[in-house]
Amino acid sequence: MTDLTRLTAAETAEKIASGEVTAVAVTEAHLARIEAVDEKVHAFLHVDRDGALAQARRVDEKRANGEKLGPLAGVPLALKDIFTTKGIPTTVGSKILEGWIPPYDATVTRRLKDADIVILGKTNMDEFAMGSSTENSAYGPTGNPWDLTRIPGGSGGGSSAAIASYEAPLAIGTDTGGSIRQPAAVTGTVGVKPTYGGVSRYGMVAFSSSLDQGGPCARTVLDAALLHEAIAGHDPLDSTSIDAPVPSVVEAARHGDVKGMRVGVVKEFAGEGYQAGVMQRFNESVELLRELGAEVVEISCPSFDKALAAYYLIAPSECSSNLARFDAMRYGLRVGDDGTRSAEDVTALTREAGFGDEVKRRVILGTYALSSGYYDAYYGSAQKVRTLITRDFERAFASVDVLISPTTPTTAFPIGERSDDPMAMYLADLCTIPTNMAGNAAMSLPCGLAPEDGLPVGLQIIAPAMADDRLYRVGAAVEAAFEARWGHPLLEEAPSL
Repeated sequence: MTDLTRLTAAETAEKIASGEVTAVAVTEAHLARIEAVDEKVHAFLHVDRDGALAQARRVDEKRANGEKLGPLAGVPLALKDIFTTKGIPTTVGSKILEGWIPPYDATVTRRLKDADIVILGKTNMDEFAMGSSTENSAYGPTGNPWDLTRIPGGSGGGSSAAIASYEAPLAIGTDTGGSIRQPAAVTGTVGVKPTYGGVSRYGMVAFSSSLDQGGPCARTVLDAALLHEAIAGHDPLDSTSIDAPVPSVVEAARHGDVKGMRVGVVKEFAGEGYQAGVMQRFNESVELLRELGAEVVEISCPSFDKALAAYYLIAPSECSSNLARFDAMRYGLRVGDDGTRSAEDVTALTREAGFGDEVKRRVILGTYALSSGYYDAYYGSAQKVRTLITRDFERAFASVDVLISPTTPTTAFPIGERSDDPMAMYLADLCTIPTNMAGNAAMSLPCGLAPEDGLPVGLQIIAPAMADDRLYRVGAAVEAAFEARWGHPLLEEAPSL
């Protein structure tokens, strides 16, 4: 019998809809896989076995009753532990929310359930999505299935690792500065940051509200498109949600073609600090696009060189404001409330005990940047750089359809290698941050293995806001060309756990 954990999401849904397999059988296979390998990988923080099987049974009942099933009905999914889930824990990878069980579902969670997608559980992440390696989780790091001694990316390393280790065919991540795309790149999977406002943020615990964006993670471009369509769309509960039709991403993924398209190579995303094998695979991807009929041109976006510095003022500033709500008074951890201390003392003790080092670092940095006398010099200046980055994108997209670059400067680095060097850690997001600053859409998909270490390399595709379908059109064409050339999906080369 076919290993049900090795099927794509589209194949799985087709087999369930035809009655060839049951949703319960598919769910049980993935739960068994989690039980077999997750002790090594540590992709999950909470596995909702009973809830997943109950959802799977409902799908089977619907099929038996002749009810119409959605395109992903019965397909299992791993959900980043930043989305509220009614009745099961949401920790955001932090001790300050340990054991908190939300009374409501995030809009993304609700839409997944409405689409009859089976939520297996909640995945590990850097605390409050602050990190590039999933080493900042209060519950321990996640390993990269290609090499368990290396990072699976961050902040959504649990979601990417769950897909790469065949614990789930689909996952949801969030992307504030690259936290969907960077994990996808280093695990050989597909990750998409939709246009800002294209997927609701209601019920997604906020880190940096003007940058945060939820999105799909998968093993194929088509699977990502199907999941994208399931979770996207206007939400009146989110004031930043775009009230416009969802771009035709599934159709684009089914008909990938780059003939006649103009593709821009970002000049600033190359040079010192980029691993030789990463650049080799990227340059091969550029040639492949030419072979497929695209016109490739070099594009300069000079403000991108300032994006990293501006991001690490804007994101911490917004984080210091958003995390002020964790005050020990309303929900979550409470420390020192013995009847002798003031509310201010209890808040301070709780935040000291509940927040990890990286969260404290960013709260302090953000509070400083927003303080009287420094606001204009730091936060205000960073916002001006953000405007320049947006204008660079506008100029670029006036002459090209999409932009491409490596997703990350290097392949997955060893766990612990950069934990004492925040600047080195932040550089992992060098190529991904500009897209968040402008609110555009972007995708990372596998483009081969770096020859020096045999680890995955990601190709980043960037499209204008509300042109998410271009990502899938280009991504599907590249993916098909790679598979035709090598005869198998890249991920099949991943070491067995």
